[in-house]
Amino acid sequence: MENEKYLNDISEIKNMMYQSSQFLSLSGLSGILAGIYALIGAYFANVLFANFERSKVRIDKSYYYPSNDEITLQLLFIAFLVIIFSIITGIILSYLKAKKRGEKLWNISAKKLLINFGIPLITGGIFALLLVKKEYYELIAPTTLLFYGIGCINASKNTFRDVRYLGITLVLIGLISTYNDGYGLLFWALGFGICHIIYGSMMYFKYDRN
Repeated sequence: MENEKYLNDISEIKNMMYQSSQFLSLSGLSGILAGIYALIGAYFANVLFANFERSKVRIDKSYYYPSNDEITLQLLFIAFLVIIFSIITGIILSYLKAKKRGEKLWNISAKKLLINFGIPLITGGIFALLLVKKEYYELIAPTTLLFYGIGCINASKNTFRDVRYLGITLVLIGLISTYNDGYGLLFWALGFGICHIIYGSMMYFKYDRN
């Protein structure tokens, strides 16, 4: 009995230490919705490209990318809306999940997750804006995929391991996108849209339904 009680105490201490270092309120449903937002954004971006093609606006280097400030600003606006909606949705759903679990949304593990995820993400965002300024449009989609994937891998140590696999998948898609010029929007939709929906669904059925 003494040994069993001792082992139970050790197990409880290990669980407490794990929960203090892991952000477990991350919602799988938010990943699904983020993927849907990305697909909607990709659709409107594709419509934007198609309209410019029909109006015979010059496309830089014959790629499926804009060559003027107007279309670039519109694309950045679409990307901005996708990011904002994804962040707001993620915060709301994670808050509801944390409340359901009887936990606080903002704690030490959430802070570590934000730092580990935010550093690669902000770096990638700044790098992407520099690519826009230098008019290296064909590298923007793979760059965002690569840095976001690295952010997921880096943040996975503070949340569910599934996020690591999502990150690895996005890095691979980003590398493939870099090699295949002219298909940036397609790979962007695949990575941020389809992959988010798949991994978000896996996380939802694995962690959120209990």
